[in-house]
Amino acid sequence: INPTSITIITLSIIMGTIMTMSSSNWLMAWIGLELNMLAILPIISKPKTTRASEATIKYFLTQAIASAMMLLSSTTNAWQTGSWDILELKNKFSTTIMTLSLMMKMGAAPIHFWLPEVLQGTTLQTALLITTWQKLAPISLMYMISNNIQPALLMSAGILSMIVGGLGGINQTQLRKTMAYSSINNLGWTIMIMALSPNLAVMNIFIYMIMTTPIFLMMTSTSTKTLQNLTTTWTTSTATTLSIALLMLSTSGLPPFTGFLPKMLALNELITQKLTTLATLAIMTSLVSLLFYLRITYLIMVLTSPMTT
Repeated sequence: INPTSITIITLSIIMGTIMTMSSSNWLMAWIGLELNMLAILPIISKPKTTRASEATIKYFLTQAIASAMMLLSSTTNAWQTGSWDILELKNKFSTTIMTLSLMMKMGAAPIHFWLPEVLQGTTLQTALLITTWQKLAPISLMYMISNNIQPALLMSAGILSMIVGGLGGINQTQLRKTMAYSSINNLGWTIMIMALSPNLAVMNIFIYMIMTTPIFLMMTSTSTKTLQNLTTTWTTSTATTLSIALLMLSTSGLPPFTGFLPKMLALNELITQKLTTLATLAIMTSLVSLLFYLRITYLIMVLTSPMTT
């Protein structure tokens, strides 16, 4: 891609997200999301492989369906209430459809099937972009309408995302798919706590982004794509490999790492609201996801890679 195109694409991605996050009108928010989606398509399809083309089509179709659902929801709401204002989403049907469309845009369960496939079909840098930057706009919209969403919907979607993220990541050998399931698992925490404390949800997603970015960047610099690659990176760059291991443990929410903080606050909030069963479920699913993070760390820390003769 030539420099002019790259500049236009980058500006469109940034502009689209900022436009959505700062708009108070559903139509402007929708335009921002569309701009964002259309700009990232050439980036996903940049590697000239059939896998990348497939990933691009999958991404485009899911995002287009989610956008259509978003339009349906906001139009129905405007028809009932006479307002296009984001904060005026009072219609129950509209709110449910809107929540589902935003979950689809982010890749939360049960509408998560596109995320691991798309990440696997593209480069590590693009995967980083999809798991971090592309979530900002939908999360901010969900934050704005969080008061109107039924808590039961958010909590069940959150728990489901945690279960899917934990179980899906266990049998993966491809690191991009593992990171996709890790992203789904983390979204589960964000969505679940959004029902009780939206500010905590925002903090959770930001801490996740701060931890995921260096993991992807280090995987790019050592060109690590599978678990098998991880066992051999030790010989070439020890510090990087160690950092990946520690960051993985942090993402899993293991104390005393940073990733433990939002989970602890979320559990505290759940127990304060007398939702002990939900808190227990959340902890159990966290243990399942810890399994695959620990396996990655084990491969890096404990196993010695084949030495040169």
